[in-house]
Amino acid sequence: MKLIVGLGNPDEKYKKTRHNIGFRILNELVTIGQYNKLEFKEDKKFFGQYTKKQEFILLKPMTYMNRSGQSVLAIKQYYNIESENILVVHDDMDLGFGQIKMQKEKSAAGHNGVDSIINSLGSNNFWRLRIGINNDLKEKIPGDKFVIYNFSSEEEKKFPQIIDYSLDLIIEFIEKKHDKLTNKNFKIPV
Repeated sequence: MKLIVGLGNPDEKYKKTRHNIGFRILNELVTIGQYNKLEFKEDKKFFGQYTKKQEFILLKPMTYMNRSGQSVLAIKQYYNIESENILVVHDDMDLGFGQIKMQKEKSAAGHNGVDSIINSLGSNNFWRLRIGINNDLKEKIPGDKFVIYNFSSEEEKKFPQIIDYSLDLIIEFIEKKHDKLTNKNFKIPV
C-alpha cells in the first residue's frame, strides 16, 4: 500500500495559495483517467480527507500545515504503511517557480508541514515531491506571508504544465516499487 499526501490548509481563503499546491495537485489527480472515480471523504480518525484504491491512498490533512504529521501518522498506522511507501507533495520556497524535485530522506529545510511529518513519524525515510514556488516577490515578503499569497495570473497560466509533470511523477510512484524510484530534478520551461 502506498500513501500520497498533498499538503495544504483547509480554509477556502487558502485554496489558491502557494502553500496549497499539494491539495491542488491531488485534486487534479482525481480528475484524470483511471483515477477519476475517486472522491475525497472526510474522516475524523485520520484528521483529513482521503480516498483509497486497492494499491494506494490519497490524503489531504485537514489539521493545517503545522500539524500535518498528526494526519499522516494516523493513516500510516491504521493501514500499516511503510515510511518508504509515502510520498508527500508540497510547496518549496527554495526552488524557483517551475522547478520540481522528487527526493527521499531529506530534511524539512524549514517547511513546517514536512517538519511535522518527520517529527510524527520519527523519520525522514519517505519521498517528497517538492514543487517550486519562489519568484522575485519572495525577496520582499517574509516567508510565512509569501506562502499564503495566491499565484499571480501569469503563474496560474503556466500552472497546468507544473500539474502535468507532478501527476506523471505521482503515477510513477504509485506504479513502481519504491526501490526502483530515483531522485529526479526538473525545470519546467515556464
